[in-house]
Amino acid sequence: MQPRKKIFFQGFLDILPLMIPVIPFGIIFGAIGIELGFGPYITYASSIIIFSGASQIVIFQLLSAGASSLVAVTSSSVVSTRHLLYGAVVSQHINKLSIYWKIGLSYILTDQAFAVSNEFFLKNKNNKFKHYHLLGSGLTLWFIWQITTIAGIILGSIVPEELGLTFTIPLTFLALLVSYLRNYDHLVVIILSGITSIIFFNAPFKSYIIISSLIALVGAFFIIKFKKRKK
Repeated sequence: MQPRKKIFFQGFLDILPLMIPVIPFGIIFGAIGIELGFGPYITYASSIIIFSGASQIVIFQLLSAGASSLVAVTSSSVVSTRHLLYGAVVSQHINKLSIYWKIGLSYILTDQAFAVSNEFFLKNKNNKFKHYHLLGSGLTLWFIWQITTIAGIILGSIVPEELGLTFTIPLTFLALLVSYLRNYDHLVVIILSGITSIIFFNAPFKSYIIISSLIALVGAFFIIKFKKRKK
């Protein structure tokens, strides 16, 4: 097997275990899109254009609740700020690639793809084809997300309206938070974000998500600064 294909396939294999939670998440998103009244075309288009499950749900939920497009997009951007860090880390390993490669890889750079491919990059710094690992992991997740979104759209079209699926939105985000509860710092930031969301829930234009996220980011900054001083 050629080096490029071998590394690409390795990326595919490495990310497969992380697809277990992605599959139900994608199905839930597709079903919620229909439940909230966005229709199959807009729901699926968001999976192609945005390709970020948490951001897609935030946008759909806020728009359906009457928030302005500006608030919805801004809130989604706040949720996705972690990708700035991902991009900064990965850029060290792909800085010699063409702009086309960089744009393509940045599009498929997700939480899961970053987790497995960055580890591969660190272990194979001198491999000139190492970026094919991110291509393999990222494309695998992309295809699974598209397929599960379609499956969710079909499910959402079948499920009777009276049953409702919107209750799965908070459950989905709670599931995402579980892995962070083991860390004391993360727990403090989560609690801070939750309390400020309740306090500012009636803020104009449904902006409580932006406000609570910014306050939580400031809180995280001071926690990191405090820990550095202790060292």
